[in-house]
Amino acid sequence: MESELPTFKEKNPQLEVVTELIRGQHPHLKGFYKNKNERVVCVKNMTPEDILLYATRLRNALGRKVVKLKTRHVTKHPSVQGTWTTDVKF
Repeated sequence: MESELPTFKEKNPQLEVVTELIRGQHPHLKGFYKNKNERVVCVKNMTPEDILLYATRLRNALGRKVVKLKTRHVTKHPSVQGTWTTDVKF
């Protein structure tokens, strides 16, 4: 990973990449976003390619919390009769 990290820094100058060694803890990636959110990804026993994949996913993410939807579909005017499926026989 030490050979891959400088190239990742050069390709993404808008990011601040800091490495620190903490004894007694598994390696992890932290993403701090402008909206004050933080995302942590554990990279224990991963290859350098997988770590770079997760780093680019953290870079591309917006930093929003995941919101679970109550229904599978979102509409302004929900159907009174239920959702339409292709299995309906007339």
